[in-house]
Amino acid sequence: MRRQHIGWAAGAAAAVLVAAGAITYAVAEDGGSGARTPGAESADAGFARDMAVHHQQAVEMSYIVRDRTRNVEVRRLAYDIAQTQANQRGMLLGWLDLWELPKVSAEPPMTWMGMGDMASGKDGALMPGMATNTELKKLRSLSGKQAEVFYLQLMTAHHKGGIHMAEGCVAKCTVGVEKRLAQGMVDAQQSEIQLMADMLKERGAQPRS
Repeated sequence: MRRQHIGWAAGAAAAVLVAAGAITYAVAEDGGSGARTPGAESADAGFARDMAVHHQQAVEMSYIVRDRTRNVEVRRLAYDIAQTQANQRGMLLGWLDLWELPKVSAEPPMTWMGMGDMASGKDGALMPGMATNTELKKLRSLSGKQAEVFYLQLMTAHHKGGIHMAEGCVAKCTVGVEKRLAQGMVDAQQSEIQLMADMLKERGAQPRS
């Protein structure tokens, strides 16, 4: 079952890569057909900015653990997450370019969700679910099973925070393809959370509360 699950994740990652150009093109077409371009303070722009930052940390953590363990399953999962989220990040930033909107905002992260006070940004954790700088440093110091467990715990929390944000876009964003991408993130990351729970259990560990 686990191998099938990981295989599904790899397939999903490949599908996202193939669809990236089509989705970006669709956004451009929407913009060229008279549809209203999202404003700088819109949920569409806010989600694109914030999720791009959120995804970048997931990519970073995945590359760290790739070099800290030889376990095939963990390395495959990390590769799938890194490739999928790096591609999605490029799409999100590309949409901001298409909309001619800034990639940074003076407002706190998640302001577009009405939750600008949710994360203090202390020690680098800019949004809920994000790892702190201290945790990233610890991940770099571990190896083998310890690195695997800590990565799976950090990524589980990271996915939970990402799902919350993606659900916010599903509810608040107005660009159809962006809403669909956000729903795809919810579905894929919920599936990966279950997979990571199983992988943690095999290692005598569990997600952090």
